[in-house]
Amino acid sequence: MKKFKTIDIYISIVLIVFFLILSLIKRNSTFFVGYFVVGAWQVISMIVHVVKKWFTQKGGVRFVYHWITLISLVTIPIGSFWILLFTAPFMAVFYTWICYKEIYVKMVRPLDQLK
Repeated sequence: MKKFKTIDIYISIVLIVFFLILSLIKRNSTFFVGYFVVGAWQVISMIVHVVKKWFTQKGGVRFVYHWITLISLVTIPIGSFWILLFTAPFMAVFYTWICYKEIYVKMVRPLDQLK
């Protein structure tokens, strides 16, 4: 689990930074390509977390985030696309922060804190 989560966070960070820099350099539609690539990666990560039942207890931050994302994705055809246009970058960064917190705060072994 920890290996997957570590790879997940680094891929998310690399994708976010890569598409941010690329869109600032090119100033074309690469920003929207980044939306879909980063979003697809994070949706795949969320599905893995749900299937493996990692940190998905009711009332947890990840549980609530998964529901918000699911509702957002399902309602795209009726107009939530415009809401996601502005909120998706913040959601991507927040999801990466959730993963970071799970790895480096929740999964820390007690003896690691003595170092």
